[in-house]
Amino acid sequence: MTYSIQTISDIIGAEHVGDSNAQIDWLLTDSRSLTFPEESLFFAIRTSKNDGHRFIGELYRRGVRNFVVEHLPEMLMPDANYLRVPSTMTALQTLARSHREQFDIPIVGITGSNGKTIVKEWLYQLMADNETVTRSPRSWNSQLGVPLSVWRLEQTTTLGIFEAGISDPGYMEALQSIIQPTIGILTCIGPAHDENFGSRREKCLNKLCLFRDAKTLIYHADDELINECISHSDFRSNLIGWSSENPSAPIYISGIVKGSTTTEVAYSVAASDIFPRQMAGSFTLPFIDDASIEDAIHCFCAGICLGLAPDSIAQRISHLEPVAMRLEVKEGLHGCTLITDSYNSDLNSLEIALDFMRRRPDHEGRRRTLILSDIKQTGLGLMDLYRHVLDLTGQYGIEELIGIGPEISAAMKSLGLSPDNLFPSTADFLSSGLFESLSDRVILIKGARSFRFEHITEALEKRVHETILEVNLSALSENLRYYRSFMRPETKMVCMVKASAYGAGAVEVAKTLQAAGVDYLAVAVADEGAELRRAGITANIIVMNPEMSSFHTLFEFRLEPEVYSFRLLKALIHTAERAGITNYPIHLKLDTGMHRLGFDPEKDLSEVIHLLTSQTALIPRSVFSHFVGSDSEEFDQFSALQFERFIKATEQLQASFPHHILRHICNSAGIEHFPERHLDMVRLGLGLYGINPITPPHSASSSVNLQLTPISTLKTTILQIRQVPKEDTVGYSRKGHLTRDSRIAAIPIGYADGLNRHLGRGKGYCLVAGKKAPYIGNICMDVCMIDVTDIPCEEGDAVLIFGPELPPSVLADAIDTIPYEILTSVSPRVKRIYYWE
Repeated sequence: MTYSIQTISDIIGAEHVGDSNAQIDWLLTDSRSLTFPEESLFFAIRTSKNDGHRFIGELYRRGVRNFVVEHLPEMLMPDANYLRVPSTMTALQTLARSHREQFDIPIVGITGSNGKTIVKEWLYQLMADNETVTRSPRSWNSQLGVPLSVWRLEQTTTLGIFEAGISDPGYMEALQSIIQPTIGILTCIGPAHDENFGSRREKCLNKLCLFRDAKTLIYHADDELINECISHSDFRSNLIGWSSENPSAPIYISGIVKGSTTTEVAYSVAASDIFPRQMAGSFTLPFIDDASIEDAIHCFCAGICLGLAPDSIAQRISHLEPVAMRLEVKEGLHGCTLITDSYNSDLNSLEIALDFMRRRPDHEGRRRTLILSDIKQTGLGLMDLYRHVLDLTGQYGIEELIGIGPEISAAMKSLGLSPDNLFPSTADFLSSGLFESLSDRVILIKGARSFRFEHITEALEKRVHETILEVNLSALSENLRYYRSFMRPETKMVCMVKASAYGAGAVEVAKTLQAAGVDYLAVAVADEGAELRRAGITANIIVMNPEMSSFHTLFEFRLEPEVYSFRLLKALIHTAERAGITNYPIHLKLDTGMHRLGFDPEKDLSEVIHLLTSQTALIPRSVFSHFVGSDSEEFDQFSALQFERFIKATEQLQASFPHHILRHICNSAGIEHFPERHLDMVRLGLGLYGINPITPPHSASSSVNLQLTPISTLKTTILQIRQVPKEDTVGYSRKGHLTRDSRIAAIPIGYADGLNRHLGRGKGYCLVAGKKAPYIGNICMDVCMIDVTDIPCEEGDAVLIFGPELPPSVLADAIDTIPYEILTSVSPRVKRIYYWE
């Protein structure tokens, strides 16, 4: 739907500056997602770490002419409209609320701690054949994501499905007024965000606010907390509480029978105002885990409430597809980069994937190819649908489109796409000359599951052995957000990406951090920084250990060195002066007690100041030091002494220069332990990667911080399983002694992959099917052996070396080392797979 700029101004109560006529189709809150500038309205949203007003000039140069702002820019641009409001976030929500009120259709609102996105996507799969559905893209369930989702309601929409999530009390009221659900689904209430609420009961009551005016509420009636909260909330809607314990429930689940790959669910539906007659039957879903069963039951109940016949629901539930919660980035053959999303194909997810593709800085100058299957269940006519696809590909810079499927082939041929790029099936494409020619490009592989695009990915993927390191970039962003919660908005952040981002891969991690707006990245040596620059990273980069031979690399790639000694400082000044460089930024290191590197604050500082003020080649951008023991309360007294020394020295330094010199001393542990000592900037290292840097008190049973998620998961597979009698041994030098007849599995990972040899002989373990499998005998170069006697498993099953379920700190504790060593030891030959959830 299209709105005039004047109509929007009236809706949000703005002061309208400018008189250009404009028609708005698109709402924009992120400058990187700009696609249709002439028809976009940019909301300059303020957050704790960013301000959208900073991007108005850039967006104007790129063609945007309509802006919602809290204050006007110093220079008003010609032919631009500025809508000034007290709060741009409130204005966005007000506009979405008004848009929602134009629709008298069923709207399903979904909330809970877990399962929201799965229920939303499965309900879409159930209803898409009968309705034209608008739904939240992926997990757009926040104060920002919900209004952007609801704005997607179109005149042809007959059913809306939106999810809502909150992390703090009081936030659901705004989301309720935007979604205004007629049917509500409450999934489960778990521990997520417990820390922000007085109790889990308070959290449940806050979530229930979403359904205040809903006509129907679907929930699991066997959950005591949910039942109690619903009773307290005095709902006047129809309550559809399904139960596997109470035969009198509106929907009684009379039986759940799990098979090897499917689950049969038997039900009976009581006659009521909603259900005019009693019904009974069963359905089978292609999953066996408890969470999927509960999510499917929620969808079954919603389908009945939406008027779908139970037989139709049962037939469609049997074909439910897994919900792809992530986009994966993989290294491909012949210089290709692969972005894969091979589980669903619809316009919303296509646009998200195209946006993800365009944002990656290493894609500049490389050919962009989209491999796309037929798109089903859009409610659009065939030609209108694929015209829209062509518009999207043009806007997102796709240079080559490859269509697979009878519908896309027929439509695209009529629209002028070359028949050489169109194929009736995946097999036809894989056997074509076009497939063989793919090289040196970025390829987005986007298709419905039925087209089996995973075969394309497998054929294009660079061949490596079966041990892989999965890196969760969503967890990286969440960990960053956790540490930012301790910081003042004006405090800057340095993120450590040295040692290949603690083994996770510096380039992909740096791209994510740059997109998140961190102020500095830090590497160990200049070559690491140069690699990031070649990959398209433009953020400021500090080199912590610059070598004398690397000065020209520093200058060439705009890398800012740490300076910790007179020898290094004088050599840098000399080299910079000879190169005609002035005011090159450096970062001074002071030794306040670590006694590793740095100038002595008392003995050296006067000479440092004299050297720096006597030349113009270098300029101190920051001065910093390093706490010795910010990870433990045991060293708090010494930390206070270090801080006192640092403040005294930095005041002396600052007094000698007219410009502001940034000060920083807090590392990951210090960010959390000493929020009063953040100064101008902090440095985030181990905590960013999901490892708790703070040593727990002796009384604590675990060092795991539940607010952090390890981003790296090292996994492999079982190569072979054999029976070994107890009198035999396993491995080199007969070091693997058995106490019983055993099942021993060989897995393709060894010390050449980074698995520490000290974990052998039973000192460490991995996980198979969630159970501990100790290492037997010595760890070999490429293979090791594990005991799976008590674990039901087969050759080809997955093995977890470390990850969220088995943190690196557990392995480190077993062999008396630190998590840094476990993470950074993963060999380059282990393939990295990056994904967003």
